[in-house]
Amino acid sequence: MSSPHNKEDEVVAAEAVDIGTLLAENASLQDRLLRALAEAENVRRRADRDMEETRKFAVAEFSRELLPILDNLQRVLDAKRRTENQVSDALVEGVTTTLRLFLQTLERFGIKKIAALGERFDPTLHEALMESADQSHPPGTVMQVLEEGFTIHGRLLRPARVVVAKPMRSDG
Repeated sequence: MSSPHNKEDEVVAAEAVDIGTLLAENASLQDRLLRALAEAENVRRRADRDMEETRKFAVAEFSRELLPILDNLQRVLDAKRRTENQVSDALVEGVTTTLRLFLQTLERFGIKKIAALGERFDPTLHEALMESADQSHPPGTVMQVLEEGFTIHGRLLRPARVVVAKPMRSDG
């Protein structure tokens, strides 16, 4: 019949002079075991968090590459609105539908457009490309969006590139 302990345990037990020493050693071993279990649980939780974050943001680089396509679709529609050229309504309708589907697909993956126009300039979400003196907009307000910005699951993917209203100069 095999013993449930090893030779080292027997040596330690034989050298122990009293039960108090054994109890203290037992308490120390229990404490070490509980700490090791807690550390293992923390490592598991960290790994789970890291995996979830990787899953959520794995498409970020791919999405960033797709955004210029979205920009170009929007430019086609903007150009059509600025001209009275009789471009086929079917073409405009097709581009509009493609743009709408594209935005819906991005949203399913957690990618959302940043609201910028008319908002207070926020350097964490907006990139100011120009300032313009304009009395119709309060200073520090986004008055024009040159390129839409996007977030992915609340994290900045690309800042909105904007024109910001600056205070009017008073030459007096």
